[in-house]
Amino acid sequence: MTDPIRPFRIEIPQADLDDLRARLDRVRWPDRLEGLAAADRSRGIPPSELADLVERWRSSYDWRAQEAALNELPQFTTDIDGQRVHFLHARSSRADAQPLLLLHGYPSSFVEFARMIGELTEPAHGPAFHVVAPSLPGFGFSTPLSCPGWAMGRTSGALVELMSRLGYERYGVHGGDIGAGVAGMVAGHDETHVIGVHVVTDPMTAANTATFIPGMADRLDADDPVDKLILERMERFTHDGSGYLAIQQTRPQTIGYALADSPVFQLAWIAEKFQEWTDVPIEPELVLTHASVYWFTGAGAGAAHVLFDQAHASDWGAPAQVPFGFSVFSADETVRKLVPAPEGAFWVEHEKGLHFPAMETPDELVGDLRAFFGGLG
Repeated sequence: MTDPIRPFRIEIPQADLDDLRARLDRVRWPDRLEGLAAADRSRGIPPSELADLVERWRSSYDWRAQEAALNELPQFTTDIDGQRVHFLHARSSRADAQPLLLLHGYPSSFVEFARMIGELTEPAHGPAFHVVAPSLPGFGFSTPLSCPGWAMGRTSGALVELMSRLGYERYGVHGGDIGAGVAGMVAGHDETHVIGVHVVTDPMTAANTATFIPGMADRLDADDPVDKLILERMERFTHDGSGYLAIQQTRPQTIGYALADSPVFQLAWIAEKFQEWTDVPIEPELVLTHASVYWFTGAGAGAAHVLFDQAHASDWGAPAQVPFGFSVFSADETVRKLVPAPEGAFWVEHEKGLHFPAMETPDELVGDLRAFFGGLG
């Protein structure tokens, strides 16, 4: 029996807002180290930067306004494989519109696509889309996580089922970060219905991903300038940038206590990555909206368990024989060497943007989605 699709509105109880304010009023700050430069990021997000965000969250940020804006987008939930799945579903008025599944990454949420929806569904020119943007299981309002085991393979299967329930026989898939991996696996599970897969990447993400490929370092020549740069970035990630991932991939329950109990910790956990993984700053209100979604839903712990399950998963899916498209932000020659793009694949390079192009350079991303999927039937 197919579970029903239910309309959904974000309605955070006032008691939860009051509790957040009370926790922010009594935050306990660690001692500041003497002699450490105010903007020094080598030990994590600088105290002054986080303090400014906390004060904005506490005193001037308007969650109700953000909640109302998000509720202008049609949202729904359904139960798949025992898990509540939340999703935006905005249909175009155009008869020729193509269904498009948009998949977020970590530490992001469905919110990253909110400002792109209108441009995709009702464009002034070019292709139009019926947009489906889910919260991945364990993230956002696809919580609480029903049980262990929600790695990318299980998630992709749930999303195939979602698109089937919505009645879409032919659809495209886009993703970044975890969403890129899920997008490829959706195509592998549903090759007869997926018209193409579009993913985003950047030099940092490509190098970070390379650290998990067995034997990759041995395949690179330290005397080659491009390989040397890749090796340096891999080394930097391994020794200076992978701590957030290591703890979630090994001790999600332990880090989950802090993420569920301290809004300041949850904000710091997200804001640090939004700053480090962008070259076009994301405005504070948008950072706080992501942090609020994580806080009110308890998604920090759920996301940590998903990362743990993926680290211990053996199902990487089968390669899909569908068209692939790549948009590379802050592009350089290292990405061309690291990303295994099939011959003749759609490939566009952009000077600006990094890990979160949907929020950093949304116009460029929308243009690429139109160019890639507009050429597919």
